[in-house]
Formats: sequence, C-alpha cells, structure tokens
Amino acid sequence: MTTVLQQAADARVAAIDLAAATRTEKDRALLLMADRLVERSADIVAANEVDVANARSGGLSESMIDRLTLTPARVEAMAEGLRELAALPDPVGDVVRGSTLANGLELRQVRVPFGVVGIIYEGRPNVTADAAGICLKSGNAALLRGSGSALSSNAAIVSVLRKAVADSGLPADTIQLLDATTRDSVKELMRARGLVDVLIPRGGASLIRTVVEESTVPVIETGVGNCHVYVDEHADLEKALAVAVNSKTQRLSTCNTAESLLVHADIAERFLPLVLPELAEAGITVHGDPRVAAYGETVVPATDEDWGKEYLSADLAVAIVDSLDDALDHIRRYGTGHTEAIVSESVTATRRFTARVDAAAVMVNASTRFTDGGEFGFGAEIGISTQKLHARGPMGLPELTSTKYIVTGNGHIRR
Repeated sequence: MTTVLQQAADARVAAIDLAAATRTEKDRALLLMADRLVERSADIVAANEVDVANARSGGLSESMIDRLTLTPARVEAMAEGLRELAALPDPVGDVVRGSTLANGLELRQVRVPFGVVGIIYEGRPNVTADAAGICLKSGNAALLRGSGSALSSNAAIVSVLRKAVADSGLPADTIQLLDATTRDSVKELMRARGLVDVLIPRGGASLIRTVVEESTVPVIETGVGNCHVYVDEHADLEKALAVAVNSKTQRLSTCNTAESLLVHADIAERFLPLVLPELAEAGITVHGDPRVAAYGETVVPATDEDWGKEYLSADLAVAIVDSLDDALDHIRRYGTGHTEAIVSESVTATRRFTARVDAAAVMVNASTRFTDGGEFGFGAEIGISTQKLHARGPMGLPELTSTKYIVTGNGHIRR
C-alpha cells in the first residue's frame, strides 16, 4: 500500500505543474470533472448506498446519516459546484499590491498556490468533490482524508475525478485519496511537514482539536458552530420568527445551523408564544431556562452543557436575557466564533451587536444559514474558518492562496 508520505511526495510533484497551469487548463479540468460526476452518478450513488447501509447497522445518528447520504440530486449539486468554480476568476497571479520604489525597483505582491493542501473531514462525501475542485482551481494539489464511514463513496468519487483530471491533461496526482481504514494515515499526514503545506480539518470538535494540537503541519482551523440568534427588544416579530425558525430547521446537520436562541425579556411575552409552537411543529426539542419553560409545557430544562453544545440534531437551547449586553455576555461565554445573528429594527442595537460580538460572520435580520461559500458567491468552499490567521469565515479561492513578492530591477544593487 502506498504510504501517505509517498502520496504527499507525488502531490508535491503534481503541484509544480499545477501551479503553472493556465486558467483555461484548470477550468477545462473542472468542467470535465463535473460532466463525469453526472455520467457516473449511478455508480457513485450505488457506492454510497453501501456506506449508508453500514452506517445504519453501526447505529450512526440520523443527522450524521443525512450528511453521509448522496442522491442523484446531490451528485448533480456537486457537479454544479465545480461548474461554478470554473466560472469564477482565477486568483493565482492576482496582484495584491504593487508600486515603484524611490530607487526605481518595481515591486509586486502576487497570489500563488500553497502547494499541497491536506483536508481531513468527516462524513460528508460531497466535500470530496468540493475540496478537490477548489484546490485545483487555486493551483493546489489535494490530499483528501475522508472518514471511514464514507469509504466506498469517496473512492468512487475520487476515481472519477482523477480520470477526468488526467484526461484534461493535468496530473492525476493533483487529487489523491488517503487510506481511511485506520487512523495511521491521519497521524502521517499531520507529521508530513515539508511535503504538505497546510492542513484543513472539517468535522466535529474532537477532530479539529486533535489536528490543531498534534499537527506539525500548519493548520487552518475550521470551526464548530454553536451559533446564536438573538431576538432584540426592538425586533420585528415576523422577521424574528422567520429568522429563528429557518436558522434552526432549514438543515439540522450543518455548522451554520443555530443551536441557541436568545430572547430579550421585554419581547419574550409576545415572541415565545409564536416561536415555540413553530419549533414544536418542526420537531424541535427546546431546552430552555426556567423563564422559557413557563411558555411551553414541552420545554426540557436546559443544563449548563446545553448552552455550549453543537447539537447537529433537532434540539435548540433557548434562554431569556435581560439586555443586549447580557446576550453578548452569553455568546462570549458559549459561542464558538462561527456565526451570530441579531434580529432588531434598532440601528443602535445592531451596531453595538456587530461591533462587540466576536465571530467569523455576523447576521443582521438574516438566517445563520447564509454563512456559506456558495451563498456568499465564492463557489464551493473549503470550509469556514473560525480562527483569525490566515483566513476567517467561508474560505473561497483567494483563501487557498499565499503570496510572494516579485521585484524587478534594471541592474540595481544595494549600497
């Protein structure tokens, strides 16, 4: 079996050619990858059915099975994501800044690929196509380490993508799938400093923490999403109801799904009788503080653990707060720096909230579900970063590049 270090070395060779590829060459590969995914959709779905059956027999939760499941429509969505990437500008070679110095030297800072990007992710096999595509478009070779639960799905997808890349004229080793049958491949990938330029973990808190703490390769930390919706005393009730319900129920298993709802005490008497039945009808179990429990017989008493939990399930923590600052304190204590939302008609309140909340994305009168590379117009995203170096928020193509300086002179020497 090929070792991770050998795959990384092969990726490094492929990355040299890929870094010099033109936009036309990369876009041709992306479009062919998209077409082949659709052509082989039945094979991919059949492979996925094996994974789903194994997951069910293994007792995987329904929310995790939802993330794992592929349908013809989801395969088409993967293909469409690649087509959207092909339509986006190529970031490689973009001049970030440039000037002519006083001594006549011409200085340019330009975007360049990282080189080799390792992605460690859980569950969702659609990430395989997204990650491969965004790495290719940004000139990076991709080492993909999916989860054991998606073995068959990922193998089928990568087989299709590698063949398409090779047929387009680019190196097949631009995209490689690492062994996911043991944890050894993760350990090797995290120790491949010098061969792998950056690691991006996508998954639960345990996975992300392990990679951040144990990797010798630089890591871009993608975030756990304990996202909050705060309904201010000046909120429009109709907007607040729509935003709160959509943020939680539009899709349960994503990191930008709201896990906590905070309601200002002055509006709670009018808002909670509206939102609690809507949540109940959607099958959401509300874990509420004692004041929230007074508004609904089905409210489950919230524990300290509930306030900091990323449920990824039909559960929502709900609390009444006495002021905007109390909401900010609550978010500061329990939030994960992903996405926070305020619903308010007060400019003063929204300005205070957006200035003081510490998160990668802040929504004003909008659902937390909009924190997404596709929704932001970036095309397929590689993840949502909750750190503050090198990138923050949805990571599109520019975030998958570094820069270098090109200095042009005319026989200049330094005196």
